[in-house]
Amino acid sequence: MAYEYILTETEDGVAKLTINRPKQLNALNKQTIKELHKALASAEADSSVRVITITGSGEKAFVAGADIVEFSDFSVEQGSELAAQGQSLLFDFIENLSKPVVGIINGYALGGGLELAMSCHIRIASNNALMGLPETSLGLIPGYGGTQRLTQLAGKGKAFEMIFTAKMMNAEEALACGLVNQVVSQDDLLEAVQKMTKAIKKNSPQAQSAAIKAINAGVYGEGYSQEIKSFGEAFGTSDFTEGTSAFLEKRKPNF
Repeated sequence: MAYEYILTETEDGVAKLTINRPKQLNALNKQTIKELHKALASAEADSSVRVITITGSGEKAFVAGADIVEFSDFSVEQGSELAAQGQSLLFDFIENLSKPVVGIINGYALGGGLELAMSCHIRIASNNALMGLPETSLGLIPGYGGTQRLTQLAGKGKAFEMIFTAKMMNAEEALACGLVNQVVSQDDLLEAVQKMTKAIKKNSPQAQSAAIKAINAGVYGEGYSQEIKSFGEAFGTSDFTEGTSAFLEKRKPNF
């Protein structure tokens, strides 16, 4: 199947998905989310696929966030729908796939990009990667599971810090707090991914699927629905209006 914004390749039991919007630093728009869902569903249904990898094209960005132009004028109801649909179509969908998904963070992973990486079961980052959740600089909170998965991976204190400050974290800091599993140089990234997928393929796919279900069962609560509610409500605030206006006008917000 041909896609507009992603590239797909299946080789030796590994389905490789690459987000291909280099001019937008691979930012997620609605169409990209839909295409990723379709490609992931196809890989899930393909009996020859044992592992799925997700990365971004080029060496600058994994995914540098969501496409803010698409939602800068949304209402509370539209904001809530945006978060709910995104979580269902892509982020929750990835986390609950029966096959291991490896996120290859090859540059900026910001906002929705970091949320996408965190929804993968394993994350390998290049040493030039920078990660962050800058939504509060727009008058928003993370709406694609970021408040929940960051807390699960890095802890409550680090989640508060990253979301409150909207600052970026380098790859070594991300490794130290458990946000990523491994950090390697850009040149060694492909080899590291190959070693990881090879190790995964040696073991029982049925047992791996069962492990995914068991691990996820231990972390789900009401947090995701509260995130959707709070994310949507943010679209009705004056801070959201100021934050998105400042971003689009390329100036600092005045909160």
